[in-house]
Amino acid sequence: MGTLRELYPMPDIDKNWSVPQQFDATFDFEYDEGRSTLMHLYQKGKDMQWDAVTRIDWDLELDFENPMQLPDEGIALHGSPMWDKMTKKERIEFRRHAQAWNISQFMQGEQAALICAAKIVESVPDLDAKFYAATQVMDEARHVEAYQKLMQKFGVAYPMTEPLRQLVDEALRDSRWDFTYLAMQVVIEGLALAAFGTIRDLAQNPLARMVNAYVMEDEARHVAFGRLSLRDYYPQLTQAERDEREEFLVQACYHMRDRFQAREVYEVMGLPVEECIEWAENSEMNKLFRTLLFQRIVPVVKDIGLWGPKIQKAYADMGVLHYADQDLEELARQDEEIAKDLDRQQHKDVRMAYVHAVAGQAE
Repeated sequence: MGTLRELYPMPDIDKNWSVPQQFDATFDFEYDEGRSTLMHLYQKGKDMQWDAVTRIDWDLELDFENPMQLPDEGIALHGSPMWDKMTKKERIEFRRHAQAWNISQFMQGEQAALICAAKIVESVPDLDAKFYAATQVMDEARHVEAYQKLMQKFGVAYPMTEPLRQLVDEALRDSRWDFTYLAMQVVIEGLALAAFGTIRDLAQNPLARMVNAYVMEDEARHVAFGRLSLRDYYPQLTQAERDEREEFLVQACYHMRDRFQAREVYEVMGLPVEECIEWAENSEMNKLFRTLLFQRIVPVVKDIGLWGPKIQKAYADMGVLHYADQDLEELARQDEEIAKDLDRQQHKDVRMAYVHAVAGQAE
């Protein structure tokens, strides 16, 4: 089997991407007991490790006509003149490419998170945070592995989209450890959690549901890690320093909301790109989806203390301010329970298959 890069439908995609960095690798010689909240999260991270090879049933396949078996109403072009003109065969191909583009961005984002988590291990000053970030490095490697396996089943993959690349570049280039947290643990992982949840909750394909549910179980801890670390740190900063971070958050949130478009899919499919983007931007379904993307970010931003007038005005403008009082612990508990339910269903299916096999041999 070839590499995923060979599945990119566009030529001349670089094999590697290097981001220059300048930051201090910091040792903590206190060796104290650490903050109880972070040490509890560290223990949970150790206890909840899993193997992507054995926990997920890779014998399952995606659907030929609709890989993840998602409702067409969720497609950005649904109801557009471009969609209406498509033949059945063209719609099948469009679904495959559009869904592959989404999962590709998940996979690319998980590799970015892997590298950012490794940077946090080196640069964060406190040992308890280093401990937990080390478990996150393993989590992110497992997520890249899982999405890589899922992408192979699509038969097509896409490179990292430019808006995501720009934000990752900023997260890695800034020498201050908390900016990496803000960009990755709060913005990118927060958006990803909501996007994973959409597929987990709407997809009828068991493999797609399984991969996204298991990844979400880990990602909820990662967002909690960023929240706990930054909540302790930001009260120590000056107002000017907090204002700078709020400005970064406002720009990053608008950037990801307004520019995270499937332009590459429209180009590959030979569709009128600007018409497609304009339709998608104005579709009610897409507006709702872009709003839902912020349900995990807004309460974190409020909790870490970056809650000045500018950030509140921006979130009000986006129509997401009402998410400020979301119960993050309850959402994380739900994520864990859904993953456990899928485990139980999978084990039940395996037992039933075994019973049927034994019964068949006895006949």
